[in-house]
Amino acid sequence: MKEELILTEDWDKTFPKSDKVNHRKVTFHNRYGITLAADLYEPKDASGKLAAIAVCGPFGAVKEQAAGLYAQTMAEREFLTIAFDPSYTGESGGQPRYMASPDINTEDFQAAVDFLSVQDNADPDKIGIIGICGWGGMALNTAALDTRIKAAVASTMYDMTRVNAKGYFDSEDSADARYEKKKALNAQRLEDYRNGNYALGGGVVDPLPEDAPFFVKDYYDYYKTDRGYHARSLNSNGGWNVTGCMSFMNQPILQYSNEIRSAVLIIHGEMAHSCYFSRDAYANMVKDNPYADNKELMIIPGAVHTDLYDRTDVIPFDKMTEFFKKAMK
Repeated sequence: MKEELILTEDWDKTFPKSDKVNHRKVTFHNRYGITLAADLYEPKDASGKLAAIAVCGPFGAVKEQAAGLYAQTMAEREFLTIAFDPSYTGESGGQPRYMASPDINTEDFQAAVDFLSVQDNADPDKIGIIGICGWGGMALNTAALDTRIKAAVASTMYDMTRVNAKGYFDSEDSADARYEKKKALNAQRLEDYRNGNYALGGGVVDPLPEDAPFFVKDYYDYYKTDRGYHARSLNSNGGWNVTGCMSFMNQPILQYSNEIRSAVLIIHGEMAHSCYFSRDAYANMVKDNPYADNKELMIIPGAVHTDLYDRTDVIPFDKMTEFFKKAMK
């Protein structure tokens, strides 16, 4: 049964509307019956079957933020694109709200491929995906599973299973540290069950502590200011449920990334706190992979994590366009 979603028709993005593309809201469903909301962008006056790209991320953001900017910009470059909200977030369906799942979120990307593949003006043999931040890891996981995907881009990626299980910079990578996390999360489950609702974990910290690490200041500068704030964004507001990402702790993604045969471009800022995710993901993906020749790691000199959210002078759209066109020819 299809969920009825409430979709705003106002232009409520964090970036200006392009006069080079047509835009409309669309919906599609995933394999779990959850209806997902998306913004569809198509180049004006386009004809014939177009190569198509699905975009999602960052983790805890909404399609009106970075994903929409990527999708609109790639549509200006003659691709049919969608930026979608994952299950349980934004304008998409799914109850309870503000939950995440390595399985369901990978399925969200596959459902986006389903949707694009049956559009009259899309070429089903030329489908790509772009994942930003935590959805960069999801994009690689989806590329390892979905043989229909011809090319995948992971931009300023996180491996959300790694950071949940091992902490930032792997600083909590021990059985004892994970056990304590699990104890706290399971205690929270009981509290939530008794209360009949799910406690929120909080979005980006606000007010910003003077001694906050740079990467926290970097997130604040995007999510909590006019630059990137959005009313439906988890990171801009109350965040995920405390238990929302629990299953990421022992369901690691990317286990078969070195079996990806399709083209992959991983992009990261040299100065980003998260750059180690991309460097390690690339190394693991090409190790013993007979299809390593179409894999690439691109490091942007001087760039920090959120520069690749919205700085159009930093995001390598020319490179991405060249990459997708070559992979989809």
